[in-house]
Amino acid sequence: MVITGSELTALVGSFLWPLFRVSAVVMTAPIFGAKTVPMRIKLFISLVLTSVVVPLLPPMPAVEVFSLQGLYITANQILIGVAIGFTTQLVFAAIITAGQIVAMQMGLGFSLMVDPQNGTQAPVLSQFYIIFVVLIFLSLNGHLVLVQVMVDGFETLPIALTGLSTDSLWGIVTWGAYIFSGALGIAIPTIASLLVVNLSFGIMTRAAPQLNIFAIGFPITMILGFSLVLLTISNVSPKSNELFLNVYQLIRGFH
Repeated sequence: MVITGSELTALVGSFLWPLFRVSAVVMTAPIFGAKTVPMRIKLFISLVLTSVVVPLLPPMPAVEVFSLQGLYITANQILIGVAIGFTTQLVFAAIITAGQIVAMQMGLGFSLMVDPQNGTQAPVLSQFYIIFVVLIFLSLNGHLVLVQVMVDGFETLPIALTGLSTDSLWGIVTWGAYIFSGALGIAIPTIASLLVVNLSFGIMTRAAPQLNIFAIGFPITMILGFSLVLLTISNVSPKSNELFLNVYQLIRGFH
């Protein structure tokens, strides 16, 4: 059995190009790309997913891997993978923003801790929301849906010299608005309730200036805030599910 150089190059390309896209998704997607996940584990997941995906892919372009066109294809695959992972991360960014808004209204904006997902500092309340949404994400097999969407992307956006279109890139940019609209959708009940409380404190201060509202207002606001978080936590699940469905629909529309 004799394997020519061109056949060997095509064989390498048939595995290398999908590996670049899958690795980019794993490195940037939620949970898979968390800072706490060791790099070796990420590489192992990328290799396993690529090994499963390669037999299902359409024929690869007849391009030398290490040629200028081959490097251009490699760059496109990395860009597509980063776009998929980054777009999914926007959902978790919306959850973190919602936690920050609620924490600021409650007076807990100063209570920060390290976010293991992103390696940055975030309010404790944001961490509570993130853990809750991650559990929902895993219980609904959101990670498997993400893998399925990524595999389907090889059909709608095959490995070729063409990459993401301008419309797809602009769709990612415009979808960033969901960070704020999704955050408000989660936090608006708490914001509205605490706003009424603060207005009440303001009226009390005007009516009885001798009362030390700051001494009693802070603990009351915090206790009421925790109560509102407990009452509105059921609203986080449908809102986060809606965001995930929207982002998966956006990814399926990449072309």
